[in-house]
Amino acid sequence: MGDIEISRMKNYNIFTLPNGLRCVHLRTQSHVAYIGLAVNAGSRDESSDKQGLAHFVEHTIFKGTRRRSSWHVSNRMESIGGELNAYTSKEETLIYTNAPSGHAERAIELLADLVAGSSFPAVEIEKERDVVIEEIHSYQDSPSDSVYDIFDDMLYSGSGIGHNILGTPESVRGLTGTDCRGFIEDFYVPGNMVLYAASPDEERVIERLANKYFGTLHLAGKPKNRQNPPMNRPFSEIIERDGHQAHTIIGARTFGRDDDRRFALFLLNNCLGGPCMNSRLNQELRERRGYVYTVDSSVALLSDAGAILIYFGSDRATVEKCIKIVRRELEKMAESPMKPGVFDKIRRQYAGQLLVSSDHRESMAMSMGKSLLYYNEIHDVEWTTERILSVRPEEVRAMAEMLAPDILSRLTLC
Repeated sequence: MGDIEISRMKNYNIFTLPNGLRCVHLRTQSHVAYIGLAVNAGSRDESSDKQGLAHFVEHTIFKGTRRRSSWHVSNRMESIGGELNAYTSKEETLIYTNAPSGHAERAIELLADLVAGSSFPAVEIEKERDVVIEEIHSYQDSPSDSVYDIFDDMLYSGSGIGHNILGTPESVRGLTGTDCRGFIEDFYVPGNMVLYAASPDEERVIERLANKYFGTLHLAGKPKNRQNPPMNRPFSEIIERDGHQAHTIIGARTFGRDDDRRFALFLLNNCLGGPCMNSRLNQELRERRGYVYTVDSSVALLSDAGAILIYFGSDRATVEKCIKIVRRELEKMAESPMKPGVFDKIRRQYAGQLLVSSDHRESMAMSMGKSLLYYNEIHDVEWTTERILSVRPEEVRAMAEMLAPDILSRLTLC
């Protein structure tokens, strides 16, 4: 593995404000500053009658504060050539900025104002409600996307994890500004967030700004009520929608993000259906047989549960043939460990992918914030690469063995 260099040059400045807000700053040589808030709250934390609330808050938090109108919020970063944006997942929300260096105070002050002062004006709420409902309809019109949500809903049935992050048109119509402000006060609290910055500013500058604008934030919050999702029985479903193409997911539950076996699972996933043309499933299903246009696999790990998902889009007539090939490839990987030379290439490929992906500065900054949020330390690309390189062939074989045919679930949307 000598051609993969692991650098230890990064110096993260990690500090905690008196109110419990954790902060991390990485001083860079870039001319752009990436600053954001990572919040340990997502669609899983909504009550059953408020589905879509976390995502709706992400949209409407920009629609005005006690000090700023919606226009002034959106213009605050854009007027200097920067950006203000956000996304929501099942367990996290990120509100993030980028801007030319020298504007760290503008970004941090704005983020603090959004958390402490968002007012969710009724007029703006109504306008954004229509936008989100249109987003839901648009998403439902894309079967290659919606098949994942339907699969998750079945895989995690009986828990708060399964439902669509966007909610339903009916649930979104019932959300109010009071609901949004309540979600902020419950979950956007110092102990449940991380302020991150990757910028050329000196450490003392970021520390001073964090204290100045976030040090006075004292929302009490409430404990998260996340219940471990039940282990449901495997399922096999075909949903007819008169589509031109069949969209299939084969998957199974796994462990959560804290499990040390995750590195072997990442390797298995990358070898099986990762982003490269040489993945096993791409070679077998597309290159050799021409059964599919797209095939990939992914791992989605949460705090207490996870899943590996294999997706392919194919003609209806070849769905069952594709499923047999997927199962056969898993069986091959479970029969015996890979030969050392083959396994070394697989590790080297994945390690190289990690290094290439780390060159995207904004993604690196986000990962830094999320790492501190979830692990209370920085698990950067160098940290992860070391663990990938230490995985043994037998560990990957054990992950494939865990995905036996009798625990795999299947959903086809066609």
